[in-house]
Amino acid sequence: MRVIYQHIFRCDSAEPFLASVGFARIMGACIAVITVAMLGWLPILAQSNAADSSQRPRARELGIAPGVLSPGPLNTITDVEGVRVGQVTIWEGDSVRTGVTAILTHEGNPYQSRVPAGFFQGNGYGKFAGSTQIIELGELETPIVLTNTLSIAQGMEGIISWTLAQAGNENVRSVNAVVGETNDGFLNDIRGRHVLASHVVEAISNATSGPVQEGSVGAGTGTVSFGWKGGIGTSSRRLPTSLGGYTVGVLVQTNYGGILQIDGVPVGEELGQYYLKQELDRGDADGSIIVIIATDAPLSDRNLTRMASRAMLAIGRSGSPATNGSGDYALAFSTALEVRREGNLKSSNGLANANISPLFEAVVEATEESIYNALFKATSVKGANGTVEALSIEEVIRVFRKYGRDVNFLR
Repeated sequence: MRVIYQHIFRCDSAEPFLASVGFARIMGACIAVITVAMLGWLPILAQSNAADSSQRPRARELGIAPGVLSPGPLNTITDVEGVRVGQVTIWEGDSVRTGVTAILTHEGNPYQSRVPAGFFQGNGYGKFAGSTQIIELGELETPIVLTNTLSIAQGMEGIISWTLAQAGNENVRSVNAVVGETNDGFLNDIRGRHVLASHVVEAISNATSGPVQEGSVGAGTGTVSFGWKGGIGTSSRRLPTSLGGYTVGVLVQTNYGGILQIDGVPVGEELGQYYLKQELDRGDADGSIIVIIATDAPLSDRNLTRMASRAMLAIGRSGSPATNGSGDYALAFSTALEVRREGNLKSSNGLANANISPLFEAVVEATEESIYNALFKATSVKGANGTVEALSIEEVIRVFRKYGRDVNFLR
C-alpha cells in the first residue's frame, strides 16, 4: 500500500500542478485510485498470511518423517474418529496477533458423555485451567480450548456458556472448563485482552473433522519457537493391525525454545540461533508448549496419564531443556466407547498395561512431527513489538544435506 501511495502522489514538478485549474479534479482522481487500490488490496492483505502458509511444506512433504510408524490418512489429530478442531484467528491493526484453538473429543455432548483423560506437567511455569479435576477424576466434560496467557478467563467463560447451552445440560451447576495457554506477548498486545468469550464459542461451534490449518493461526497466531515463528501443528500415527490398529493424534501449541533439532539434525546450531549461544541466559528458551493427545484405544485415565508423560520425550528431542520459565503440559484422552463415562454406568478399565508400549511410541513420534509442522507451516509475523521470521525452509534443506540427509520439497 505504501508503494501505491508514493507512486500516485510523487510529483517532481509541483508548481505546474498547483497552478493548474484541474488540480482539484486530479486530486479527486488520485483519491479514487487510492480507494480502489485499498479495496482491491485489503482482502489480499487479510488473506496473505493464510496464502503464505499454503506455500510452505509440512515436515513429511520435505521427507522428514520421524519414527517408524505410519501416519493416519490426514496426518492430523482428526484422524482419531470423532475428534474435531475449530480455530479463530484474531488479527487486528499492527499489534493484535492472537486467537483460539478448540478441540472437541467426540460428536456428542461432552458433559453427558465424558471421556477418560490423563494430564501431565513437565514444567509448571504456566496456567492450565481445569487440570486439577482431570487429575482427580480422570475425565473430561468439556471441549479443550487453547489461547493466550491473559485470556484464560475468557476461555473458561466461553466454554461454560457453550456447555450450559447444550441440550440436556439444563440443570448443570458446575462446569470444569479446560483451558491451556502460552504467552504471545511479544507479537500480540496481550494486555489488551482481545480474545472474547464469543471467540471461544465461535471456535467450538465451528469445529470440524478433516484437515487442520497449521502455523500462525488460532492460538498459535502470535507464538514463537526457538527464535522463529511458532504456531499450531498436528500429526498422527496408526498402529499396525497386529498391535491393535489404534490411532493416536496430536495437536501442539508451540511457544518454547532451546537448541532446535529436527529429526536429530542440529538445525539451531547450524543456523546460529540457539539458547546459551553467548553463554548467557537471556530467557530466550522460556515459553510454553501445550500437547493435546487423542486416541481411539480403550485406555484408563491412569494409562492416559502415562501416555501424556511420553510427550515430554518428543519435546526433548526437539531441543528443549524445559527451562525454568517454560510451561510444558500434555493432556491425553480416549474416544473409545467402551471406556466412555455416562451417568453412573461403570466403564471398562481398557487395555492391559502390557499392551500400551506401542501407543507410547506413537505419542512420541506424532508429538515430534507436530512440533516440526508448527515450525514449517508458520509464516513470518509482524506484531506489537517487532517481527518474528519464519524458519527458512531453504536453510533447513541446506543443513540436512550437509549432514547427508537428502531432503527436498516433495509437493
